[in-house]
Amino acid sequence: MMDDEEYDGPSKSERKRQSTDLQALGEELIGLPENELDALPLPEILRDAVVLARRITAHGGLYRQKQYIGKLMRKIDAEPIRAAIAAKREDERLAALRFRRIEQWRDRLIAEGSDAIAVLRTETNVPADAAILGSLIHRARREKDRGETPTAARELFKVLREAFAAGEGK
Repeated sequence: MMDDEEYDGPSKSERKRQSTDLQALGEELIGLPENELDALPLPEILRDAVVLARRITAHGGLYRQKQYIGKLMRKIDAEPIRAAIAAKREDERLAALRFRRIEQWRDRLIAEGSDAIAVLRTETNVPADAAILGSLIHRARREKDRGETPTAARELFKVLREAFAAGEGK
């Protein structure tokens, strides 16, 4: 590029990358569940195109519809859509982490017993009733030893989930 030439926007390669990114975002919209799609800030014409794409089974027709969705995406501000999808993913990630943490505490409580209850209460500030936990731990251990269905372990998980939720609400 010469010094006297002025910048006239993104290069062809950059426009192509942006177009490909927008088309990928459009394809992601096609794969979203209906309730999540409804929650997104989509223009009606784009939402209609996405809904139509879900019904198309012919490969060529679906390809053309995806191209059309990409074209529509280039005409709107896609950042609010990206932000909403990213927020949803973050919520799902945090929920999975919470779930794993509760599972780990349940397993630790069953393995260690009352000693772990004290640790749970001090480390997490979770308002848990030691008597209820102790009873569930005892039942869960007994079920595990007998090879029975882990009903008490499931109940323990529910109690922990509620306790963690109450602890987060503080």
